[in-house]
Amino acid sequence: MKYAIVGAGAIGGYLGAKLARAGEDVTFIARRQNLAAIAANGFRLILEDGTEEHAPTARAVEHMEQAGPQDVVLITLKAHQLRDVVPGLRALFGPHTMVVTMINGVPWWYFHKLGGAFDGRALASVDPDGALAAAIEPERVIGSVVYPAAELVAPGVVKLIEGNRFTLGELDGSRSERIDALSQSLMKAGFKAPVSKDIRGEIWVKLWGNLCFNPISALSHATLEGICRFGPTRDLAAAMMAEAQAIGEQLGVQFKISIDKRIAGAEAVGAHKTSMLQDVERGRALELEALVGSVLELGRITGVATPHIAAVYAVTALLGRTLQQQRGRLEVQPLG
Repeated sequence: MKYAIVGAGAIGGYLGAKLARAGEDVTFIARRQNLAAIAANGFRLILEDGTEEHAPTARAVEHMEQAGPQDVVLITLKAHQLRDVVPGLRALFGPHTMVVTMINGVPWWYFHKLGGAFDGRALASVDPDGALAAAIEPERVIGSVVYPAAELVAPGVVKLIEGNRFTLGELDGSRSERIDALSQSLMKAGFKAPVSKDIRGEIWVKLWGNLCFNPISALSHATLEGICRFGPTRDLAAAMMAEAQAIGEQLGVQFKISIDKRIAGAEAVGAHKTSMLQDVERGRALELEALVGSVLELGRITGVATPHIAAVYAVTALLGRTLQQQRGRLEVQPLG
């Protein structure tokens, strides 16, 4: 298959390197130092045990029209970055191109083919002017949930922290020929790529933790372990998750584990900094709307009160705005 990776960062690099090594035709859409490094040397992957894999056949281009139509477009950006690449995306589309959304949070396509009373609704929090829905036909879209953790440690070099699972799902829950082919391709490259009949339910399992642990960590500068072991923040996370569960259930989602077990799972990850805390420390824009603002919007749509989520969203949004206005970053450093 011909793959274009839109977002040559940690997850995109991990996917692209493994797919290229498995013999797939991989093109990264990249910029600046990353572009130069991949163009010159391909992509390097450092595995969990420290061993390295090299994908010399992976190529990189800056402009999507240089890549041309693809079989699969993997979108591995953060949600708020997607709007910036929308104008060029159609250069990657052929008649049957699949667009796989490997993005955290609630996707813009959430209500497409959902069925029921909310079918066809739009989400202003993640697609305020409808640009995403207009640029990417929903028939192309395959949903995905990303479970691995990885880090871009240098241009063209990704270090895998843990994980190899990427759950896939058609928006209508069907088991299509194309999603089977995609799953087989990813498995051939060494990934777990199960096909879910309920991709929205899978999204909620990850979102359930992201919507509370990410903003709480951004505000407190605590790791997952720290949040879960400090009574007041553990209780706050549980309250936010309870509000989110009420929303999800109104949308037909079945939560198969308890809040306590979900928090215990996060605690077991250990002293891990969430992606939003890392963004605060590096002065990057926060992925707040897809992870938290969208849940508030779903609460309004379903008529579920969300006082805890709303309060945490408000102060995190102000933090994000302040950092952007001041072009600053915040990081806790030891004294002395």
